[in-house]
Amino acid sequence: MAYSPERKAAVLAKMLPPNSIPLNRLSVEEGISRATLAKWRAEARAKGKLLPEADAHVEGWTSGDKLAAVIEAAALNEAELGDYCRRRGIFPEQIAIWREACEQANDWDRTASARIARETKDDRKRIKALERELARKEKALAEAAALLVLRKRAAAIWGPADGEDE
Repeated sequence: MAYSPERKAAVLAKMLPPNSIPLNRLSVEEGISRATLAKWRAEARAKGKLLPEADAHVEGWTSGDKLAAVIEAAALNEAELGDYCRRRGIFPEQIAIWREACEQANDWDRTASARIARETKDDRKRIKALERELARKEKALAEAAALLVLRKRAAAIWGPADGEDE
């Protein structure tokens, strides 16, 4: 069944915040299959429209939805931003947090590389210290073994020392 563009636009508007009607409920209300509604939503999202998942809460938004909201709100003044947020069912503080997250996302490689380099340097220092300690202990063990062998040889040649058991 073909639906008119006006009907399709009206149904898509019901998916937008602040309504954010879940697909199952919208399917029952409108008499349109859930699959058709999901397809319409996917097509609209591919065109760049902000259509969150069926969950009405902001937690249900994908990172793409949040990025789209940040982009849409970037050029708005304070009054327009307030109106935009009311229509979308979000808070201006959330937009600010998402914007900061987007800005930090691009620095991930640089910060991750620096952190990995620091950890690698610390690991090398720790390995070197452990190797020194192991060498010292091996040396001490070899010396103790040599003393035991010498003691046995001396006991075999001259007999046990005074106060030693045989």
